[in-house]
Amino acid sequence: MPIPILMYHQIDTPPARGTPMRGMVVAPKRFAAQMRLLKLLGYRGLAMGELMPFLRGEKVGKVVGISFDDGYVNTLENAAPILQKLGFSATCYAVSQRLGGFNDWDAAMGVPQKPLMNAAQLRAWVAAGMELGAHTRNHLDLTTLDDDTAREEITRCKAELEEASGAAVQHFCYPYGRFTSRHVELVCEAGYDSATTVRRGRAAIHGDMFSLSRVLVAQATTLPQFALKLLTRYEDQRGLR
Repeated sequence: MPIPILMYHQIDTPPARGTPMRGMVVAPKRFAAQMRLLKLLGYRGLAMGELMPFLRGEKVGKVVGISFDDGYVNTLENAAPILQKLGFSATCYAVSQRLGGFNDWDAAMGVPQKPLMNAAQLRAWVAAGMELGAHTRNHLDLTTLDDDTAREEITRCKAELEEASGAAVQHFCYPYGRFTSRHVELVCEAGYDSATTVRRGRAAIHGDMFSLSRVLVAQATTLPQFALKLLTRYEDQRGLR
């Protein structure tokens, strides 16, 4: 049975209709209802480090990976308390050169600028029982970079986040989901244990740990749709399109 790795970005009040990338902002109440449904169905929500033995087939159980991209403050403020209450953990992939800054990589598209966690907030995220992952230094499209720059974005991000948080950073996420086989090599060389993509679908057990599919959870995802994504091939089929 494939394992869903949920992909979120922001947990906050969604902006007005028509706002670019509005779908990436899930309301806290909706997120809480989704997490409660997981618990009701008997699932455990896990960070990537805890999920790895299940992905490798070393453990068996009703588990779901939970991941957040970019490192928004609202992830700490609005998602962490809900996860803690249910005994879940999650991985947040942060951009190491934007700590305490904003999602300026989205500015040209008209996406509202929201604060990103600073070093102290990263430590608070880890202290809450959560995990920190790497999302490059500057949220750049790796496929547009030369080899040396791509290596620096991947490798130095890990070191910078570990220094800022005081925690190990063993999991990576490709910005925009764009990567090549060379980037997989660089992620492996940097010492990461896994890498996630934005390719839609549930993650295969014994699959490639450096090109993991995820299950998109958007602002408009209803509870019945959420259940379909978890329990059926709905999301897997979307990934094949």
